Amino acid sequence: MKIPFMDRAPGEHPPTRSGNVLAHWRAHVRRLKADIFALYLAYRHPDVPWYAKLVVACVVAYAFSPIDLIPDFIPILGYLDDLLLLPAGIMLALRLIPPEVLAECRHAAQKRMQAERPTSRIAAVVIMVIWLTPLLLVAMLLLRRI
Repeated sequence: MKIPFMDRAPGEHPPTRSGNVLAHWRAHVRRLKADIFALYLAYRHPDVPWYAKLVVACVVAYAFSPIDLIPDFIPILGYLDDLLLLPAGIMLALRLIPPEVLAECRHAAQKRMQAERPTSRIAAVVIMVIWLTPLLLVAMLLLRRI
């Protein structure tokens, strides 16, 4: 039995794996981007059920939107949508798509990932409306008091 820390000389530090961890995260991000693009293609596929298309439409619109629901400049909360909401939505959407359709769309996404990433202007407008509606309501309430 080999004990990992016993094969080093005294005072020798374990090898750093920061390069490996960074490469692992980069590969994970590339897979997520490819999955999002595959979801975009799956949304347009005729063999995907309507309820899966609904979930896919929400996830893809949010992923391709240039505006976050929770802005990143808000400490901690700003990254929660990127770290929790988006991956959870992607996982749910991937589970709702038939496996053979998903495989086909992933293959097509890999081919088309060489091109520029699409953006959703509609999703950007929806996110802006979500943010502007409460701001306008507060402004109206403040103006009434003046």
